[in-house]
Amino acid sequence: MTTFIHPTAIVNSKAVLGPDCQVGAFSVIGEDVEFGRGVLIDSHVVIDGRTRIGDETRVYPFVSIGLPPQDLKYSGEPTATEIGKRNHIREFVTIHRGTAGGGGTTRIGDDNLLMAQAHVAHDCQLGSGIIMANAATLAGHVEIDDGASIGAYSGVHQFCRIGLQAFVGGYSVVVKDAMPYATIQGNHAKCYGLNTLGMKRRGYSREAIDNLSRAFHLLLSAKLNTTQAVEKIQAEITGSPEVDRLVAFILSSKRGVVK
Repeated sequence: MTTFIHPTAIVNSKAVLGPDCQVGAFSVIGEDVEFGRGVLIDSHVVIDGRTRIGDETRVYPFVSIGLPPQDLKYSGEPTATEIGKRNHIREFVTIHRGTAGGGGTTRIGDDNLLMAQAHVAHDCQLGSGIIMANAATLAGHVEIDDGASIGAYSGVHQFCRIGLQAFVGGYSVVVKDAMPYATIQGNHAKCYGLNTLGMKRRGYSREAIDNLSRAFHLLLSAKLNTTQAVEKIQAEITGSPEVDRLVAFILSSKRGVVK
């Protein structure tokens, strides 16, 4: 199969399209855009700015990628958008380029699913294997670790972090960091403990689940403040890489964690 560009699409002559790419009807591709192999762009898509999209990513109709951010501090500086391999970016998703003050690049990893109307703002850093459900919204500078799920119509405040394989329920408002492996939900979001079902589905051992269950009990139910809970976790639960990751995330939090 060779690269195909629909006659009604507008593709700048300086854009770089890898082998086996397709660009659908009425789509517009800017001069600093680069596609890997097998990228599929459906109709009515706009991709602009310094944007790189990795192999076998599919972009559905009416998506906008790499346009200037919704940040009044942005003054046209040459920033970028980087998207990895095998992503599915559904209808009406918007992904904005970075800003000079936020590191310069909005970055999305591999194998992610961004459902219809999701929004990824400037300077966000997303890992791989993430699901953003319909109309999930990230403000600027949000970080999401691998395997996390963001429920439909949820909003994440700027500079928040969503930890590894955390689950954010639908219609949530997240204003602090969501701990790894946690289930959080609500406005404002509260933590309801370990995402046990998600851990079982991902094949975690019974020992890992038990260790994390104990850690979440100390954090949420033992009438300890966060500092006391972390000290007790470190003293009582050793040799667990999952618990070590949880503790490191809490200690590195600048906004505090959802409790």
